Amino acid sequence: MEKGNKHFTDPKATAEVLKTAAKNAHRLKGNMLEPVNLILTTSLETIKCLEKQVKTIDKAISKELLHFRYTLDSVPGLGSVFCAGLIAKIGYIRRFPYEAALAKFAGLTWRGHQSGEFVAYEAPLTRTGNAYLRYYFVQAANSVRQYESEYRQFYSRKFRESKTHHHRRALVLAARKLVRMVDALLRSNQLYMPQGQRSDVI
Repeated sequence: MEKGNKHFTDPKATAEVLKTAAKNAHRLKGNMLEPVNLILTTSLETIKCLEKQVKTIDKAISKELLHFRYTLDSVPGLGSVFCAGLIAKIGYIRRFPYEAALAKFAGLTWRGHQSGEFVAYEAPLTRTGNAYLRYYFVQAANSVRQYESEYRQFYSRKFRESKTHHHRRALVLAARKLVRMVDALLRSNQLYMPQGQRSDVI
């Protein structure tokens, strides 16, 4: 329950299943037991080392962000890493005349794909733009939708509307929606207000 963040609905039943699986598992021969245990042990030590390094880097990022004036972290789901990535790749927001220009810079725009009267249902994303900024927007949108009801509902609606690539298409559209909100917050430097508590829809 501790390691799984209390996501198990029936931890006792899960524990029994694991015990049964371990009991019925194929046992290693004597000469294989030691090297396999060594591999598992060193792998776990490597994971712990990497987790420690990630925590150290996260703290350093949070410290560096103190030098900047921003309000992106008022958005549920946007932690210091996402904020730092977005701010670093966007730079001075005023260099973009409007949010559509920021979306184009991030490569979150679509090319028209049509022939005669036929219009493709899923036009491909443009291949231009900053790939790193696009990555931050998409990953940030995936995090925000888990905390913010407006984005969760938007994602769910686009997921249902999609005919193929449901998750990917819904997530990219949510990222495009996030561009408008990030642009507004960087320009106004105001705190994020959930839908229903603000006068202007972001």
